Amino acid sequence: MSVKIASELQSGNVIIVENSPVVVQKAQISKSGRNSAVVKVRTKNLMTNRVSELIFKADEKLEGVMLDKKECTYSYSAPPNHVFVDAEFNQYEIDAESITDLEKYLIPDMTDICEVTFYEGRSISVVLPKTIIREVEYTEPVVRGDTSGKISKTAVLKHTKHELQVSAFVEIGDNIEIDTVTNEFKRRCT
Repeated sequence: MSVKIASELQSGNVIIVENSPVVVQKAQISKSGRNSAVVKVRTKNLMTNRVSELIFKADEKLEGVMLDKKECTYSYSAPPNHVFVDAEFNQYEIDAESITDLEKYLIPDMTDICEVTFYEGRSISVVLPKTIIREVEYTEPVVRGDTSGKISKTAVLKHTKHELQVSAFVEIGDNIEIDTVTNEFKRRCT
């Protein structure tokens, strides 16, 4: 455990609020002429995934947390959990509700290295690599002479059936690179 001063909070810091770990998503200092400065913080509870807006006095001391992190790969789904495996073949289950926004990229036995975060020995969150490569299962063919100005089309990813917008030149069977932060198509891989 470490001590954090509210005015020093940054995105990514983890602090304890009401006996639960929360990650700081955004911190902004507000100063007014009469009152002391305050820090407005948007946080996400790592145990419940609930997002909250909090206000602290700028000089308030908060309890910081150092979390354990391990590199793992996604192995399989075991409803209501997803199972990740580290290099020593230890398995970690993470509640599917905690990572619903990532499920569109999870395929059994994928080789992409994920970062699993632990709090008091319990796996609580997963971060995918910034970019991943997935195969296009279906997309409409390009219509020759189409001058409507349409520069993108919908593609369906193999295994997960997730749909996203891709460039017009992407075809069925192509591998594409996807930004997992913005959920956008980046490029076709050769």
